[in-house]
Amino acid sequence: MNSPSVMIRAADPGDLDGIADVHRRARATYYEGHLPEEEYNGPDELRRCREGTERAIGSADRKVICVLREDRVVAFAVLGFRTGEEKLFQFHVDPELWRAGLGSALHRACVTAWQDAAVTAARLEVFGPNRRAQAFYARQGWVEDGHVDDHVAMSLTVAGR
Repeated sequence: MNSPSVMIRAADPGDLDGIADVHRRARATYYEGHLPEEEYNGPDELRRCREGTERAIGSADRKVICVLREDRVVAFAVLGFRTGEEKLFQFHVDPELWRAGLGSALHRACVTAWQDAAVTAARLEVFGPNRRAQAFYARQGWVEDGHVDDHVAMSLTVAGR
């Protein structure tokens, strides 16, 4: 039996539809029951998220990495590269493919990108009730170090190569 082909690469504008779809479905899994649907799945919010990702793809201080499985976007991350603001802004995997190793592979690609840029530390904020994501990040070496509103703040020491 052959495994589906997987590729990890920098995102381009042609990936926006796939990224937006993964983003919408992943967010619904952890916001549902905690926020009104309009706040995470309404047309204005979906447009805002898509436009933000489009700006990030063309930005000098952001990098968007996507995972393609059989030529379909199944995961993506948006990383920040500003001195003192190295941050993981977005990290989403298609919920139908959780526990398939795609998140771990994407996380390794994020760390490699930070290493290439000589980043030594990164931060993220994860929705407080999203315990699944918090456990994933902890397995990747992130450490909880505070709270921002209804989010848990976490930090990662990026080891050099």
